[in-house]
Amino acid sequence: MKQLLKKIELGFKVMPLVDFLDRENGFTDIELLDWEYFLNKREFSVLRRSHRVIAKRITDIIYASILATLSIPVMLITALLIKIESKGPVFFKQKRVGLYNKEFEVIKFRSMSTDAEKNGAKWAQKNDPRVTKVGKFIRATRIDELPQLFNVLIGDMSLIGPRPERKVFIKELKKEIPHYEFRHAVKPGVTGWAQVKYAYGASLNDAIWKHRYDMYYIKYQSLLFDLKIILYTVKTVIFGMGR
Repeated sequence: MKQLLKKIELGFKVMPLVDFLDRENGFTDIELLDWEYFLNKREFSVLRRSHRVIAKRITDIIYASILATLSIPVMLITALLIKIESKGPVFFKQKRVGLYNKEFEVIKFRSMSTDAEKNGAKWAQKNDPRVTKVGKFIRATRIDELPQLFNVLIGDMSLIGPRPERKVFIKELKKEIPHYEFRHAVKPGVTGWAQVKYAYGASLNDAIWKHRYDMYYIKYQSLLFDLKIILYTVKTVIFGMGR
């Protein structure tokens, strides 16, 4: 500690190891975090800055309104294809955990068979047999997420943020992943840094990696960072690289 203080006195910049790794890797090594870091670190104070929260809400409304309007033809065609392929509702509604651990009902286009969870809740898998043919396409292009723009407009979600998870999975994940519930300090998003940086996965290890990217986003979120994620997401939709 004395050596570090001496370096600071000589004009050297000293930073915690976790911050250095953030800069190098683009994700936060959650194993290096402790509660003292959360309390003292300046970046996390963004959560308490009301002007940033208001600015993010205004941009959410603007972007979501534009995207919802432009997406109307795509959503109408998608609804028609879903009805033609299989019986059942066009939309899929499910309770997810959002800001401050409050549950809300997320809206998506139905991409699985209507009896997908007859044996109980379970994570979606790669090449999941429960996914319909139309569902496979709209998942790859993220079209199934478009109805969530209405969740954004009513205020349950943000355009950018950690993906909302189900309470049944959160109970297990928070036992295994450090600071997992901190993701609920911000609104969940339709897309996010974890979605554009990490490939599809449905295991504990995948959840850990996604949480690393989510924590990085919470720590460094800004309107410019949000724009970067939107551009990544557009690229994903255009080239069908969704997971």
